[in-house]
Order: sequence, then C-alpha cells, then structure tokens
Amino acid sequence: MKKLVKILVAMMFAGSAWAAVDINTATQSELESVKGLGPSKAKAIIAYREKNGNFKSIEELDNVKGFGKSSIAKLRDELTVGSSRSSAKQENPGTKK
Repeated sequence: MKKLVKILVAMMFAGSAWAAVDINTATQSELESVKGLGPSKAKAIIAYREKNGNFKSIEELDNVKGFGKSSIAKLRDELTVGSSRSSAKQENPGTKK
C-alpha cells in the first residue's frame, strides 16, 4: 500500500512538471522552475509584465532584456500566455462574422 501511495504522489509531481508556466501569472519562483530561466530572466519577465501589462504572445519576450529569438525558441514548449502555448494559432480570416 505504501508503495502505491509513493507512486501516486510521484505521478502527481511529474504531471505538474510537464505543465507550461503562464508568463502572465507566474511568480518568480515558478518562472525559475523552468529550465533556462534563472533569477535575472525571471525578474526581467516580471518587470516587463508590470510595466507593459500582460504578454500577448511568447514572441513578445523578444522585448525583454536577456531574451532573443534563439532562447525564445528553446523555451516555447515550457511557457504559455494565458491558455494557449504560443501565438502560432491564428484566426482564419474566413471565419469572421
């Protein structure tokens, strides 16, 4: 029974490790939990967010000191803006009413 409980607890933590971190709501600690984001980049994200409001897309990280297209590409699967993982989804112009 103890072994089963340990397995279930491990699975819960593993599931949360796979969840993307929302850069619009994440704390510094949550941002630092992402591989590739240290304290200075986490602080820079929060400072930019506080000054400019919520990010509209992951690509907007290009405006944050310490980020470039290469680092954004590496972080894309680990970060999210709101409920979407990236701004790659675009509305089909033919579906507007």
